[in-house]
Amino acid sequence: MSLVSSLKHSIFVRIYAGLLIVCLCVALFAQLLMDTINKERVQSYRENMATGAFYLVGEGIARQDSETQREYWLSDASSLFGSTFRIVPIKEVDFSSSEQRRFESDETVVRYVDQLNYTDVYHRLPDGESVLTVRITQVTEQQVRAMAVFLLDDMSYYTTLSAKRARLTELEEKFPFPLALKGVNTLNLDSDQLARLRRDEVVILFQDTSTSQSNSSIRIIVPSEISDMAISMGPVPLFNWFPLNLIISMVLISMFLISLGVYALIFPLERKLQLIQVGVNEVSQGNLDSRVQVIGQDEIARLSATFNAMTSHIKRLIESQRELTRAVSHELRTPVARIRFAVDMLADTDDEDSRFTQRDFIDEDIESLNGLIDEILTYAKLEEGSPKLDLEPVNLKELIEQIVRETNALGKDIKIVGKPPSSKVTAVADRRYLHRVIQNLAGNALRYAETTIVISAGVKKGDAFVSVEDDGHGIPEMDREKVFIPFSRLDDSRTRASGGYGLGLSIVSRIAFWFSGSMKVDESPDLGGARFVMTWPIKPLTQTIAADQITQEKSERTFDS
Repeated sequence: MSLVSSLKHSIFVRIYAGLLIVCLCVALFAQLLMDTINKERVQSYRENMATGAFYLVGEGIARQDSETQREYWLSDASSLFGSTFRIVPIKEVDFSSSEQRRFESDETVVRYVDQLNYTDVYHRLPDGESVLTVRITQVTEQQVRAMAVFLLDDMSYYTTLSAKRARLTELEEKFPFPLALKGVNTLNLDSDQLARLRRDEVVILFQDTSTSQSNSSIRIIVPSEISDMAISMGPVPLFNWFPLNLIISMVLISMFLISLGVYALIFPLERKLQLIQVGVNEVSQGNLDSRVQVIGQDEIARLSATFNAMTSHIKRLIESQRELTRAVSHELRTPVARIRFAVDMLADTDDEDSRFTQRDFIDEDIESLNGLIDEILTYAKLEEGSPKLDLEPVNLKELIEQIVRETNALGKDIKIVGKPPSSKVTAVADRRYLHRVIQNLAGNALRYAETTIVISAGVKKGDAFVSVEDDGHGIPEMDREKVFIPFSRLDDSRTRASGGYGLGLSIVSRIAFWFSGSMKVDESPDLGGARFVMTWPIKPLTQTIAADQITQEKSERTFDS
């Protein structure tokens, strides 16, 4: 079976495949979402880190008195920073509305070009007409030291300790990390770091963390003009691409999405099972007309179809049992009454010939009862469930010739004509039951034929058929379906006087069903009487209860009529 067919017809394969698809979709969604969030986080990180440093550069430029001084200062800053600073009119750069809003908040704009792996940084100068810009290809320690020098330059314009601290408090609003003026002996520096600090060098401290609650960070110690005091910048958190809170959030979101996917897969199945449960409850309360309406082709849909067929089968068996009980009680009444009458006659007569005559009548009625019981048992066996069929290739020519011989042996004044196919024509069937079909049809025809009966068989378009037709009065079209109902009577011409018990054609109909075939009656085109035709596949088919449902629907229409 192909994968598509398996997915369509197997509910478990669909569940497993659906769960796999849901997990893959959630994983792809989580990856895409995390990449998007990280891009936004790193962009925000870049902008926050750049704002303070470029604010200091902008302030340094604004403090220069002349254009020449500004150019010299900007040249020194570029050398110190490792990248060239430029001042361009703000109108020459096409800024978006969100970037304009950042300028209005005195924040820096960062544009990262992923394809070329560089970053353009823009900071609006205090005049509002121009922007300071620089292109950075890589963030290095030189740029970190340059930021510390820019801060030291800015602090040089404030001479007193209180003024410096006030300025640091003001600058903290521009930086995403703390700025503080501290005593050197409180910074926990080793001897080498203290020596470098006394040489007016910037000291960078890396702080790793072994816990999952905080990221790694750096601290920048900037020497101050005040003795035994230094400016502490930081801790400056390093960017963490996979923070714990983001991972936890993504796991929770993924679990939620998987739960939704699983619920979407399971809910229809649960709904179908609830419908079947409702149907089972209805049947348990005696409502055999209950039907489960489940749409689909999976196991549950097939289960519901089987359940519907089962309830139909049970209902039909119960109705058939009731009908059979009523009919049997009626059919037994006549021979029993005749036997009782004959017994009474035996008791009232002393004539030996009369006694022998009554004995013969009793034997005939007992034989009639035996025949009726045999027919009832055969019909009940076929009605209750699938009989054991010994399927084998049957030579139709030999079987037709056998039936013709047996029918002629009855000694009826009726011409029996056999039209068998060639000796090579075979059909797969149970020979015993197929013999019973033709025998019953021939016996039924004998009772109503006037001069001729034709028995034929053959194969057409993959179906085998047997046909029995007579030259009797035929069956009206409106009554043709009724002849297959047990103990049915159509008119006075088909009464007990004609012989039979009204079960022969019902048995034929049930055998045709178990052969996965069909039984029909119409008018004989050549003889003018009734023609009974049974067709069935020449190859055996697997029996299913679903097929019985179709037969039941046909039977229900017949009973309703």
